[in-house]
Amino acid sequence: MSVNHDRRRVLSGLAVATAFSILSPFARSAGIDYPFTLGVASGDPLPDGFVIWTRLAPLFNAADGRGGLSRAVSVRWKVASDAAMMRVVRQGEVIASERFAHSVHVEVAGLEAGRPYWYQFEGLGAQSPVGQSRTAPAVHAMACAQLGFVSCSHWERGYFSAYRHLAAERPDLVFFLGDYIYDSSYAADSGKIVRPHGSGNALSLVDYRNRYALYKTDPDLQALHAAAPSVVTWDDHEVQNDYANQWSQDPNIPVASFLKQRAAAYQAFYEHMPLRASSLPRGPDMRIYRRLDYGRLARFHVLDGRQYRSEQPCILANRSHKGHIAANTCADLRDPRRTMLGWEQEAWLDQGFAESRAQWNVIAQDLLVAPLTQRDLTNHKPGRWTDGWDGYMANRERMLASIARRKVNNPVFWGGDIHSFWVNDLHANGGDLDSPVVATEFVGTSVTSDGPPFDAFSAILPLNPHVKFFDSRQRGYVSVALEEKNMLTHLRVISDPRDPNASVSTLKSFVVEPGRAGAIAV
Repeated sequence: MSVNHDRRRVLSGLAVATAFSILSPFARSAGIDYPFTLGVASGDPLPDGFVIWTRLAPLFNAADGRGGLSRAVSVRWKVASDAAMMRVVRQGEVIASERFAHSVHVEVAGLEAGRPYWYQFEGLGAQSPVGQSRTAPAVHAMACAQLGFVSCSHWERGYFSAYRHLAAERPDLVFFLGDYIYDSSYAADSGKIVRPHGSGNALSLVDYRNRYALYKTDPDLQALHAAAPSVVTWDDHEVQNDYANQWSQDPNIPVASFLKQRAAAYQAFYEHMPLRASSLPRGPDMRIYRRLDYGRLARFHVLDGRQYRSEQPCILANRSHKGHIAANTCADLRDPRRTMLGWEQEAWLDQGFAESRAQWNVIAQDLLVAPLTQRDLTNHKPGRWTDGWDGYMANRERMLASIARRKVNNPVFWGGDIHSFWVNDLHANGGDLDSPVVATEFVGTSVTSDGPPFDAFSAILPLNPHVKFFDSRQRGYVSVALEEKNMLTHLRVISDPRDPNASVSTLKSFVVEPGRAGAIAV
């Protein structure tokens, strides 16, 4: 099937689904509003299936966080081999319960490898929109893939046009690398609000549920989730800015209190993401680091950089855990007893490197990995940012040493968090630029969140010759065409996050070739 013909079928299928996604006379007479207000999504594809997700929420911003429902609901689902949903290949029925806010997570299996499928839900007399997903290629297949990754979408700072434009590229798989929501809100008089939340900072389960639900009503986000399966991980704003493991950034919040907040945030994350039962939260704990193989083309190592990390380094005199520029002399930065990933995840990652036979190894995580000598914007003294990998240098060195020791094929790191584009060489010994380049790094800019000061960061680039490209002035996403002999990465930018109809363009493109770490501008 040609790509264009396939695309037309997808779009026509979505149109058909939308036309029929209406309430039955029974539901209307019962006074029930349309329940699929948050759209649909799929994720974590395997060669024989994927997860499909929805959440029934007729009143998405209900004050009690229940989405307007007060009882369990039976939901039917089906998967078809065509966009019009005529050739159904799998179907079933599940109960959407109050326990997880009437969210539905179905792990579909028994499908053919390496091909698109379409799916739909029905409940409360209504049909959901149709979503498109795709199974991973067969284990030994060397397929190509169209990929994308995004991060840092603050509702109040603008519209999610980046999602719409990425959806239009018809990706096979999309990675959300953190700050999918923002727990925080701007002050009404800040001059920053393009579209208001209508609520303050998220602290409770109700707060987090309603924040996710609000984001999920965005049509561009719904379009992206309906267009392709996704893989999700988190950064800090899914819980609280700059939190580390059990420690709030606010020293006045006790560990026990913060863990209750973390448990609420993690549960809401699970309720709104297409995750498998292996990620089911247990109190304040939730396993989201995992591996996904895409045939022999790629292994994706998806990391969790928040839940298991050691306490923030170089804590200030006021005991605040908030990230800051610490002097290079701070011993915490290089302490080998400290870890970003936690010892269990570090060992898991090393094992994943050792066992991988993929042509490409993509480490999908939330942060800038490369070391970065910065200057404090207040006193201009050089130092390191404590909330990122520079605050956990020994863990970074262990990770890069593992790549070299395991002779990992073509390692490429993806990240977000810093609201700017970066293309970096990663050297075997971190800050030792005379050591070999062992991996390539691409960091995507934010979907809407403000970038760091361009002039200030441009001024430090001479101190960081391993940085091959930087730009913080524009919002957007990253698009990746991956083939056996080529990784072509496009840094896409939107014209204006304040414009819901923003256009898109390509800021810069880079290629990575097998057997040669480092990106080449094209």
